[in-house]
Amino acid sequence: MRAQIARELEPGDSIAVNGVCLTASAVEDGCFRAHAVAETLARSTLGALEASSVVNLEAPLRAGERLGGHIVQGHVDGVGTVSTIHEDDRSRVLTIELAPALHRYVAEKGSVAVDGVSLTVSALGDRDFSVALIPETLRRTTLGGVAVGDRVNLEVDVLAKYVERLLAGQGQEG
Repeated sequence: MRAQIARELEPGDSIAVNGVCLTASAVEDGCFRAHAVAETLARSTLGALEASSVVNLEAPLRAGERLGGHIVQGHVDGVGTVSTIHEDDRSRVLTIELAPALHRYVAEKGSVAVDGVSLTVSALGDRDFSVALIPETLRRTTLGGVAVGDRVNLEVDVLAKYVERLLAGQGQEG
């Protein structure tokens, strides 16, 4: 199935594929081609995709447009694993395990991107976090089809990373 978003691309444009920012190198007939370097493949699930894989696609925010969500760059920090899924009232709650190096950037009621979908953290555990997915998110993204054990791309809050870096530099002259 060809996506409308691919029809709007030009070579050189950015496009997020499951949350991974790539550059379209060729565009033809509503399809695009992009290259993923070794760093991208090591930090994401892109290397496991097959020709028939369904993915989330998102174009970058254009200057001057309304920011309708969280700040997401498409710079995947690592991969998490879906550990539990349960229905809760009118939502589906995913719990995702992640590496300690990323866990410190996740805060309850903070933001996290899962396969490129910007979400609010509903709960935080010692080694995991949970997100509640509304029916609209389940319908419009690939997250409606994830299963326990699936690996997902994670992008943690970029602001938290910058704050940590700035605080680490206190007392140093630059």
